[in-house]
Amino acid sequence: MNNALPTTPAAFSAPLTSELSVEIRRATLNDVGAMLVIERTVFETDRMSRRSMRHQVESETSCFLVATVGADIAGYAIFFMHRGTSLARLYSIATAPSYQGRGIAKKLLEHGEEIATENGRIYMRLEVREDNVAAIRLYEKMGYRQFGEYEDYYEDHTDALRYEKRIFHYDGSPTLRLVPYFSQNTGFTCGSAALMMAMNCLSENYNLNPREELQIWREATTIYMTSGHGGCGPYGLALAAKRRGFRPVIYVNQEGPLFLDSVRTADKKAVMTMVHEDFSDQTKKAGIEVHKTDISQDELREHIANGGVPIILISTYRMWKKKAPHWVVVTAFDQRFFYINDPELDLESGTLPIDLQYLPISTAAFSKITHFGQSRLRTAVIIYKD
Repeated sequence: MNNALPTTPAAFSAPLTSELSVEIRRATLNDVGAMLVIERTVFETDRMSRRSMRHQVESETSCFLVATVGADIAGYAIFFMHRGTSLARLYSIATAPSYQGRGIAKKLLEHGEEIATENGRIYMRLEVREDNVAAIRLYEKMGYRQFGEYEDYYEDHTDALRYEKRIFHYDGSPTLRLVPYFSQNTGFTCGSAALMMAMNCLSENYNLNPREELQIWREATTIYMTSGHGGCGPYGLALAAKRRGFRPVIYVNQEGPLFLDSVRTADKKAVMTMVHEDFSDQTKKAGIEVHKTDISQDELREHIANGGVPIILISTYRMWKKKAPHWVVVTAFDQRFFYINDPELDLESGTLPIDLQYLPISTAAFSKITHFGQSRLRTAVIIYKD
């Protein structure tokens, strides 16, 4: 669901008329009825359903807070905190009309920031209607800065402004690359989508579209992987980049066919072996640079500093509890974090591109997620302009 904030100026900026004794606590299922009344009163569009609200109360990746004044629920706020990242997001916030203008929204947001920081989050992000002047004023007063915009975002076609605040500060600024976001359109084209983002970062003339996504997959697929369609391997992705005028550099810490432990039958293993051997031969003929070793974090930083855009294979288990290999783009780094674009967009769970773009991952967590499987495969493809 989209985050829609009430546009009534009093909801955010009216002066306090009396001191309130406000308690901020976690929401429970018993609060859902009262919160739905607030939801339906203050929002004309983009309303949460009872089912969705109950889900967010119980979700392990959501922080659902309520503000109470005596026995009354005066407001609520929902924050997303995805596993394995240092990013939090304000998903929705609302104040009951009888308590608007009393600082409830500010207290909820401050409390959410505090909880997010305690849970290792570095950034808080949010979206706000472009015509919600009072809410924008509050966010900017609290230190949020605009970094983007979504057109036609809300049900009534109003645009949304994207805001971000660093809620935990540390030394160093990220070596940010302006990598556009492109979400994969199938469950098996993360490699294609990641490569496309990297190539578009290096060349604005490179066109991002679903047809190209499938074409790259056809060129780079391992045929089989786990229980479904095969994903893409580093050799196939490097060859696809080479054909499109870029200079790829491969790092892989294993000899021989990759991902064989993800399939069980001998015939599938034989097909994957044949595909790997063909990709290896093509890579040699194309003169692509290959390093048969782990890529260290220092080497990754050096490639980014020299103008390369890395795509790297990760295990999604630590982040999303899914045992699957997954390609992402490394967009930046600083002293404590690597930043990634993750192409896997799950709209059903309420995930938006804002949640998956420039995701900060601590260097310790990054070291853990960049190994896959029992063989601890680590591989990356660095894309350069040729």
